[in-house]
Amino acid sequence: MKTLIPFFLLLFSSLTFAQTTISGTVVDENSVPIAGANIVVVGTSSGTVTDFDGNFSLTYSQNPPFTIEARYVGYETQRAEVTQNNQTINIVLKEGNALDEVVISASRTPERIFESPVTVERIGARDIKNTASADFYGSLENLKGVDINTNSLTFQSPNTRGFATFANNRFMQLVDGMDNSTPALNFPIGNLVGITETDVQSVELLPGASSALYGANAFNGILFMRSKNPFDYAGISASVKRGITSQEAAGDNPYTDVSVRAAYKFSDKFAAKVNFGYLKGTDWAANNTEDKNDPSKTRAATDYNGLNVYGDEVATNIRSASGLGIIPDVVVSRTGYNEMDLTNYEASSIKADWGLYYRPWANDFEISYQGKVGTGSTIYQGSNRYQIRNFFQQQHKIEFKNDNFFLRAYMVGDDAGDSYDMLFTGINVNRAWKSDEDWFGDYIATYAGIELSGNPMGLTTQQKHDAARAVADTGRYLPGSPEFENAFNRITKDPNFQTGSKFQDGSVYYHVNGNYNLSHLIDFAEIQIGGSYRSYSLNSYGTIYTDQDGPIDYSEYGLYTQIQKNLELSDALELKLTGSLRFDKNQFFDGFFSPRLSAGLTVNKNHNFRASVQTGFRNPTTQDLFIGLDTGGPILVGSAPNNLDRYVRTYNVSASGQMLGQPATIEQSGRAAYQNSYTASSVQAFAANGSPLEIGNPDLIKPEQVTSYEVGYRGKFEKFNVDLVGYYNKYKNFISQFGVIAPLYGTVGDNSLSLAAIANGDYKTYGIYTNSPADVNSYGASIGVSTKIFDKFDLSGSYTFAKLDFNRQKFPDFVTNFNTPEHKFKASFGSTDLIKNFGFNINYRFSDDYYWEATFGNGLVPQYQVVDAQINLTVPSIKSVFKLGGTNLLGEEYFTAYGTGHIGSIYYLSWTINNL
Repeated sequence: MKTLIPFFLLLFSSLTFAQTTISGTVVDENSVPIAGANIVVVGTSSGTVTDFDGNFSLTYSQNPPFTIEARYVGYETQRAEVTQNNQTINIVLKEGNALDEVVISASRTPERIFESPVTVERIGARDIKNTASADFYGSLENLKGVDINTNSLTFQSPNTRGFATFANNRFMQLVDGMDNSTPALNFPIGNLVGITETDVQSVELLPGASSALYGANAFNGILFMRSKNPFDYAGISASVKRGITSQEAAGDNPYTDVSVRAAYKFSDKFAAKVNFGYLKGTDWAANNTEDKNDPSKTRAATDYNGLNVYGDEVATNIRSASGLGIIPDVVVSRTGYNEMDLTNYEASSIKADWGLYYRPWANDFEISYQGKVGTGSTIYQGSNRYQIRNFFQQQHKIEFKNDNFFLRAYMVGDDAGDSYDMLFTGINVNRAWKSDEDWFGDYIATYAGIELSGNPMGLTTQQKHDAARAVADTGRYLPGSPEFENAFNRITKDPNFQTGSKFQDGSVYYHVNGNYNLSHLIDFAEIQIGGSYRSYSLNSYGTIYTDQDGPIDYSEYGLYTQIQKNLELSDALELKLTGSLRFDKNQFFDGFFSPRLSAGLTVNKNHNFRASVQTGFRNPTTQDLFIGLDTGGPILVGSAPNNLDRYVRTYNVSASGQMLGQPATIEQSGRAAYQNSYTASSVQAFAANGSPLEIGNPDLIKPEQVTSYEVGYRGKFEKFNVDLVGYYNKYKNFISQFGVIAPLYGTVGDNSLSLAAIANGDYKTYGIYTNSPADVNSYGASIGVSTKIFDKFDLSGSYTFAKLDFNRQKFPDFVTNFNTPEHKFKASFGSTDLIKNFGFNINYRFSDDYYWEATFGNGLVPQYQVVDAQINLTVPSIKSVFKLGGTNLLGEEYFTAYGTGHIGSIYYLSWTINNL
């Protein structure tokens, strides 16, 4: 023992000796402290970040000499030599070039935007501080080539290069590597249950196809949000934002957004963090009462179907229903309720996440666990308008990683909470008061009575209909009455859509993926390999999917590799070649390969020319495969082979049909939509002018593929930067919905019984999921230019062009949902340091008009222009930033999708404390 004691003392003294502590500050050229700058020991992962005052302290387990590096987005990297223990080092960072910012998403490895093989956009902490948008997520709409479709105040849907709906399953969103899509809906619902602003480290966005590295759904773009690691960003930070939303329909209402972050580095081996976010406001009210099918109609029309009016979807031909010749041959709809009667427009979001991080050897190898939960209320517009109330989503992830690999496993589960369909709420409140049969019976009896009495008051046809409706509506539940409230509360808690409107869901998916970079083992080139596996378990209790008998389970997997090689052709020329290949297999479909090839040529270090060809793919979504939903309009039936007979309903046959020998009721399954149907457009033409009917019978769905050709240029000039890209996308097996009509009796093409079913109104309309037989192509271009004026002001602008290439006349029933303006222009002007600690920013956006088509409704979105602005004051003494800002300062309300509420203005004042 006496012998061992000196040995341990010697070992302890040597360990103690091999510790070097340094400290210092990082400032810009104006001596303003830079908070959140990364200080790293070159060649290692050891490092720290500067605090709010630009100070840092770093202990490294080696003796001098070694080199440290200071990095911050938007500034040139600087190095400093450490020559002794307890050395003080003061570093000045010069403002750099935006194209030199480092991104990870483009190739799954760190590289400058300038040399990225594909287009990439980025938002960092500096951009978040300077954005005039109400939050960092909203600032995405200022990026070049990015569209933001606003569903509601708390649900914004980013998209790139066209084909946008709110059910945007062509666009992927990852938070710390986890897919943020909801299992029930199969797409992300904005940032409702995403990431808090105080925990955002960076946001990267890849427009276009990215399937070669990221798999299914990384088809039209992918958004990466990375949070702050507590090893690098310790401390407590908070942000409080108060203001108002202002809209003509909803008035002025309070707006609150709060986020808090707490992180602590217990040692070089263990760190933890927790985040909390709270948002509450009033949503953009939707009160458009124009008729969905004919905007020239008013509510006086017999067959009125208001855009934001629900319950009037229930309609019938009153002559066919009565069999009386004195009754006019017209369709009459029930009286509906305005959307504002069926929701309180509460918009809220409460989210929390936490993480435990362990570095067992105090180096770059890290084991972490992250948990995320979120609940909120918003409005979602799909086939109908849905009140998403108390929606809940959770994510849990375990990850192992170092600088060369990662392996992560996570789960995503959701609960629909108290969500309900506003259209079926309106329908069933009406039915709770009076059945459809009784209402139409009263209408017909009143009209017939006027005719049989000889019309002694000399009423016009319109007045007869008005009188009939008044009698049929006598005693109708009025909004605000106890009867209405009781019926509303009962119906929104009832999951049976025959009598209620509540959605139920408890779906979940499990995902495992990993990546290994072999560059530390192979000198020839940088080679990466990886793969992923996902398993779905759908459980909507029969309210969304055909899972009334129990959960639906299925899975998919993928494998990929990438090789990247830099070639120095001369002192002035450098060539970067990238090749990727991915294989994917879904259990319902054959496997296939997705390659990507790209080349980037850098000339004189300031000019980069790039070209790429890549393929993307999209597996049919859970809804494409297994939905079984009567929307009150088209019935949506998924295209999985075992789904066609899972959706079965019994329908009444008209009196005319019964006279043809048909029973009073007929059972029809979803198979009829795919194997015994006419196209919806030919049925409309048949009704209008007797044109021949065209057989529908679409094929079952299969994966969609795209081949994307892209060329681009990035240039760094003395005074400004240029970023230019052009692309052409060629789609194969394009997935979309197709309108068909299935007769309740007869076989399509028989020219007799099925025609009689159509003529008698004995049919059902379906929205089915299939692949287009047509060529669907799109092309476009974007250019961005940025410069600095008087070394003080930042000025940038971008223009984006997008065009669909599709023969709509030849395929009238096929809906592409391109939903993208042909021309967009964006500009930004501001200064981060107009005077000491004071900055401002102004953003301008222009969008050309475009035609929106979706299952809820089709209509024109007029052109709009928007101005957002903010001023900010930094107060170093209390580690705070104050910001006063407003969005849509022109006050011209606009909308980005047909059927949503008009977007008003937000005015806010925020206070952010110690957010690095």
